[in-house]
Amino acid sequence: MAGRLEGKRVVVTGAASGIGRASALLFAREGAQLLIADWAEDALEETVQAIRSEGGQATGMRIDAGREEDVRALIERAVRELGGLDVVFANAGIAGNRAGLAELALEQFQEVLRVNLLGPFLAIKYASAEMKKQGKGAIVCTASVAGIGANAGSIAYSASKAAVISLVQTCAHDLRGTGVRLNAICPGLIETSMTQGMFTYARERGSQHKLGQFTPLERAGQPEEIAHAALFLASDDASYVHGQAIPVDGGLTASVPYLPPKK
Repeated sequence: MAGRLEGKRVVVTGAASGIGRASALLFAREGAQLLIADWAEDALEETVQAIRSEGGQATGMRIDAGREEDVRALIERAVRELGGLDVVFANAGIAGNRAGLAELALEQFQEVLRVNLLGPFLAIKYASAEMKKQGKGAIVCTASVAGIGANAGSIAYSASKAAVISLVQTCAHDLRGTGVRLNAICPGLIETSMTQGMFTYARERGSQHKLGQFTPLERAGQPEEIAHAALFLASDDASYVHGQAIPVDGGLTASVPYLPPKK
């Protein structure tokens, strides 16, 4: 049985760890030919080798996801080496710090937006230009539940992810009639390098059972669970899904925060 991305030419950014690595591995298992990218070169190569060890096809490229020249070169290389471009998962992002409004420096705010917002913008811009030539393609961006409501991330991070959601919605309409689909995933609390400090601290205190306690599923998520959502949106199974920001958060955004009475 053919994989859901069999023969698809795919780019994944932020693929050195976490959601990006899990997605790259899953995409390869589903038959994709991959060009994956990240700033962390050594960790990126580990992802490449992990894919190849399973018989998959992948090449790595070190880029700054918020730098136009790098993103343009990434897309050009994908088209040149893979023979075209079918899917882009614009996943790269940074957390920024938890500084309050008075302490948050302009430079810190700008850097988070540069990577988290300009990165997806550039990926959409250059990838869609190639995809329009063939009349089809799928672009997926990583947003966050922090972009839907407050208190799920820092000021800069939350603002950047809210902007990603709007970017996806507005660009989806700009791409009308082209055959190119564009969607976003909004992960909840997922155990990745970005959140590892929180998970480590909870485990050291013996309070790991409280992680994800505000979700109806009463747990945090794993990168592989986001990867499966990305696979769906990247595949032809999502052929009628366009311009959406889909939470994958254990039900967190389905209601106001709630803790049931103690038994």
